[in-house]
Amino acid sequence: MKTSDDKKRIETLKKEIEKHNWLYYVKNSPQISDEKYDKLLKELKDLEEKFPQLKTPDSPTQRIGTIPQDEFKTVPHVKPMLSLDGTIKEEEISNFDRRVLEGLDGKEISYVAELKFDGLSIELLYEDGILVRGATRGDGTNGEDVTANIKTIKTIPLHLMGDNIPSKTAIRGEAMMTLKDFQQLNKRLTLIDKQTFANPRNAASGSVRQLDSKITAERNLTFFAYEIMQIEGLPAKSSVAGKKLTTHQEEMEMLKEWGFQVDPHFKFCKNIHEAIQFHHKIEKEREKLPIETDGIVIKINELSAYEELGTKTRSPRWAIAYKFEPRKEITEIQDIVVQVGRTGKLTPVALLKPVDVGGVTVSRATLHNESEVKRKDIRIGDKVRIERAGDVIPAVVERIPATPATTTMAGRPSTETLAGRKTLTGRPATEALAGKPQKGEKRSRPFKMPEKCPVCGSKVIKNIDEKGKEGAYHFCSGGISCPTQLKRAIEHFVSKGAFDIDGLGEKIVDNLVDTGMIKDFSDLFKLGKDDFLKLEGFAEKSSQNMIDALQKAKNISLSRFIYALGIPNVGEHLSRVLAQHFKNLNNLIKANIDKLKSIHEVGPKVAESITIFFGNKNNGKVIAKMIDLGVKIESSSEIKAEKSPLKDKTIVFTGELKDFTRNDVKTLSEQLGARAASSVSKNTDYVVVGENPGSKFDNAKKLGIKILTEEEFKKLIK
Repeated sequence: MKTSDDKKRIETLKKEIEKHNWLYYVKNSPQISDEKYDKLLKELKDLEEKFPQLKTPDSPTQRIGTIPQDEFKTVPHVKPMLSLDGTIKEEEISNFDRRVLEGLDGKEISYVAELKFDGLSIELLYEDGILVRGATRGDGTNGEDVTANIKTIKTIPLHLMGDNIPSKTAIRGEAMMTLKDFQQLNKRLTLIDKQTFANPRNAASGSVRQLDSKITAERNLTFFAYEIMQIEGLPAKSSVAGKKLTTHQEEMEMLKEWGFQVDPHFKFCKNIHEAIQFHHKIEKEREKLPIETDGIVIKINELSAYEELGTKTRSPRWAIAYKFEPRKEITEIQDIVVQVGRTGKLTPVALLKPVDVGGVTVSRATLHNESEVKRKDIRIGDKVRIERAGDVIPAVVERIPATPATTTMAGRPSTETLAGRKTLTGRPATEALAGKPQKGEKRSRPFKMPEKCPVCGSKVIKNIDEKGKEGAYHFCSGGISCPTQLKRAIEHFVSKGAFDIDGLGEKIVDNLVDTGMIKDFSDLFKLGKDDFLKLEGFAEKSSQNMIDALQKAKNISLSRFIYALGIPNVGEHLSRVLAQHFKNLNNLIKANIDKLKSIHEVGPKVAESITIFFGNKNNGKVIAKMIDLGVKIESSSEIKAEKSPLKDKTIVFTGELKDFTRNDVKTLSEQLGARAASSVSKNTDYVVVGENPGSKFDNAKKLGIKILTEEEFKKLIK
């Protein structure tokens, strides 16, 4: 085949693939199978590899594939990106209409209304129909260049369609995530015990602003265009050549012709009253919409009015956001997923339609354990009441029956009227009805914990209590062979109170596990400079810094080593107690349950956890390998607390100490028989003050507590 023929075939394939992208993602009406689509894309990739000089930026193969960036460049917008004034009050919308008519001297106008998308505003630049840049809102005047990332969004055309293609145009719209894709993302993150997103807007924003476009591509974003900011050089043969777009309706038609997805609910309104009616209609349908929206946007249809009315400092006078009342406390359970924690504990988590709880958007809530789910009879699709337990952790309080109970006896009110009153049983009506299905109510199947771990497929077992009975919690039996347990365990292992390996964050740990470089704790100390160079984001210097940090961490105190192991129910304080009592690791490993229980702060459950941990042969092998690789565990010093000036004293530290870390000075104090407290009270004996002390210093002075400098503290314990 001649090169000219190859070029024609490449152009044909590009147009055909983009047409099918448009049919699938924008029109939702695919015309070919996935298999045929993949075949076309493969043919294009093969031709571009054979003739790299024919590969162009608008090729469908270029939607993903750029190397991760170090940072985003700042670029100027064609025109400032303004914010909208907003209100939830109907009277304010009428006042907006009055101001508009006054500003236009009573000139006759119409309005358009469309959904107020809850995503990330994006400006797109096209030259000769080819996408050349995408930028975020930024400060309104300048934004971040996210071109590589927005190219991964299939509803953004890389090349404009149709005959009316200008030489230069700027389009504005919203990058967002559907509720379905949002829940799928949060489900994936929850399964592996990762931080989830509060709402689709945060998810979209976080996805677009990834330095690695491959991560953006995995997030399945969509884009709705809503405004043409600039249009220059329409071709002479164009059906609108020489004409000027006069209405927002015409703009939307042009955007559709170019291949953009626009709001299917877009509505022409003769007057403000029709716009208000549209708002009320959409608010009623809000729960059925596939996307998150918090209101509608009302704009003047006639574009000439925009210049006439102008703008305020940050918002236009020709548009306003008419918002919905925020959802409060009651929402819907869209899915129940099982999260795997560091110790293998399985926790059912409810993924919710985002809801406002005390001014915070909540999209997930813990269900604690299977017994709790059964007690409250929580199922997918249920309406539930959410509270923030302790005003922090969101939890499902109760299920709200979908169908109100009907009156069965004359004079007895329905559930709606009963709410807040006492029933014949003496319980509040909502409590009496919670979890009881009402007549005609259709619900999904009851929730059951899985028999296998959702991450690694290992058998799921129940914990055994002190009397040998099954407890309330389920655990994955896979241990560190379960990728999630291993990742979270290593994050704990390298954390500040443990080995304190600077620079080994969550993302790097995930990469090390996913690539198979580490399969247990000891593998960390086998890593070399070349291993880190294989990971994204690492260069010569950063790789060497990582090796230096690992080498430095090899010398560790006994208490920190015990804490690093992540033994269930053993935290920092108890690790110090164990180190002080047993003096070295071998003594602790050999200790039986009775010996452990003899320690004042160790109960039966903790003693059992410790013996089970050290009784596991694999754990013993990992510890032995670490020692072989040069990890030196410093035995706890033989300090005699009986003669210590700190024996039975309560001591508080505040400010920055020169010669001690905060953890080390607490450990030393406890070895000397003191109790290291975190707050000052009348029972405090000493407050040790370093540089830049906080409120504890002021409280000590008010209470007349003895205050010591770091030097005075050192003399006291000498």
